[in-house]
Amino acid sequence: MQADVVGYSRLMESNELLTLERFKAHQQDFIKPTIHAYKGHIVKLMGDGILVEFSSVVDATSCAIAIQGGMADRNRDIPESEQILLRIGINLGDIIVEDDDIFGEGVNIAARLEGLATPGCICISGAVHDAIGNKLPLEYDFLGEQAVKNIEQPVRTYSARLADGAKLEIPRPITPQPGGSRSRTGLVVALVAAILAGLLLWLQPWQRDKLPPHADAVSKEPVLQPSIAVLPFKNMSGDVEQDYFSDGITEDIITDLSRLQGLAVIARNSSFSYKDTTAQIQEIGKDLGVAYILEGSIRKSGDRLRITAQLIDTGSSHQVWAERFDRELTDVFAMQDEITRQIVSALSIQLTGDEQQRLDHRAARNFTAYDLFLQGQRAAAEMSEEGMETAANLYKQAISHDPELARAYGALAVTMTRQAYFGHSSSPVETSDRALELARKAVSIDPDSPQVLWALCYVHMIRKQFDEAITALERAIAIAPNYADGYGLLALINNNLGNATEAINLIEKGMQLNPHYTYDYPYNLGRAYYAIGNYEKAVQNLEIAVERNAAVYTPRLYLAASYVQLGRQDDAEWQVTELETLMPSSTISHWKKTISLVDEEIRTRLFNDLSTAGMQE
Repeated sequence: MQADVVGYSRLMESNELLTLERFKAHQQDFIKPTIHAYKGHIVKLMGDGILVEFSSVVDATSCAIAIQGGMADRNRDIPESEQILLRIGINLGDIIVEDDDIFGEGVNIAARLEGLATPGCICISGAVHDAIGNKLPLEYDFLGEQAVKNIEQPVRTYSARLADGAKLEIPRPITPQPGGSRSRTGLVVALVAAILAGLLLWLQPWQRDKLPPHADAVSKEPVLQPSIAVLPFKNMSGDVEQDYFSDGITEDIITDLSRLQGLAVIARNSSFSYKDTTAQIQEIGKDLGVAYILEGSIRKSGDRLRITAQLIDTGSSHQVWAERFDRELTDVFAMQDEITRQIVSALSIQLTGDEQQRLDHRAARNFTAYDLFLQGQRAAAEMSEEGMETAANLYKQAISHDPELARAYGALAVTMTRQAYFGHSSSPVETSDRALELARKAVSIDPDSPQVLWALCYVHMIRKQFDEAITALERAIAIAPNYADGYGLLALINNNLGNATEAINLIEKGMQLNPHYTYDYPYNLGRAYYAIGNYEKAVQNLEIAVERNAAVYTPRLYLAASYVQLGRQDDAEWQVTELETLMPSSTISHWKKTISLVDEEIRTRLFNDLSTAGMQE
């Protein structure tokens, strides 16, 4: 069955902080203890909702009566416009139990009946009515045979309430104890009643948006330490232009957590694939292979900043930790620190001395500079000439406000390197040299930042200074063992050097941390398989790379060469034609000057294959 907090959206709109505080208090102090007192098993919590299974229909109905009576008492001195009212529905029927969740028509009917309940009331099915009989002192109003969505037969429906003057013997509420997870699969024919409070489940089907496929070449290995994904914090400011700010804070939290040896952290790209989707927490947890999800919201208004965050166990959907912060904008860094520390505490992660020291050190402390830096990140993500120019100017402004903001120097170095590489600079050599100076400056300011070390590596790599690049990136990964993009870039460098086996190991590690990886992950994996002569796996991964980003050039080079090795001449020639369409200057001589590939045997083989595929000299 299903119930909801009546008018929850209106309450949140009116006073978000007060509504969250009151509902959390109702849950912790009253609703959960009452459920456990009646021997209910909480299947999952969903924001403002809760799904509960009982082995007794009498316990389920008694619990619902107790909750509605208690909520009426708790609302007695609250203004009507601020009262939190529940709709509760109860059904008796068959369910399917899979892992820690329940499904089936028994639950679906409950969801539909909830919508028929009036605020503060309980709606039950005919099966519940018949099973209770005269076991409880209740009165009923027959609501008729109701046709409900996605249920073939009409459902006999009643409104149930405690009879006038009657009382229930309410057991003493007990403190809920952590329970072990259940792992049962199959159809369970049982007496089941579900109490569910959650408007979101009534309004939305919770169907996950289609997500990009994974490369079959990579298998997920079991992770022994706690694992977490940080979903994009929702921008509640009412201005989509502020998305960069909430996204930036989310990325910083991911980075802080990725530094911890005792925690497996999913990469930003995979977490952000769930932005603006309606996937359930348990679905996301299974898809990403994590035990915990951190989600939240950010509201920036004037000089005030409000952040809400909650840590959820993906197996049970139970809330492990939640907090709300309402402070001055300039306190954003303290709030980020507090969120990280609370997660560390909630998951009982033991920090090393170095990790403790790094958490104590927050690189950004000037809010204006930080905000300009985040705006620059948004502009740089466009990867256009105009976007790079805008980003460079914003990074320079950030540095002028905070000359010690290392990440701004690093980001500016990467942007200038790209401007020189893509021909957007009138003096590419000078621009490249200046970029190297800036990257070194960034590392001198903050040698423990994985982002600035990545920036230094990137600049060295484009300059074909591979030894220096590897040194910088290995340091970044040592600091942040969950740094997926670090493994990805290190794989690219090893590919350039002809170290294919090492590249495969690195990229597979990166894919585990970033299940919804970008095109460059399968591209690097495909390159490595081409290098060792496994052309079937090369094609498998390179085709995924092209599918994910049809506009990039280099995956098509190796895909055409792999097709040649497999005797698929027509496919090889088609890739060369596509390349010429995308890039008219695509010739063998051009790529010989451009491609960073040190190993002479692989290099010779690649260009011979491209010539066979029909590429012009």
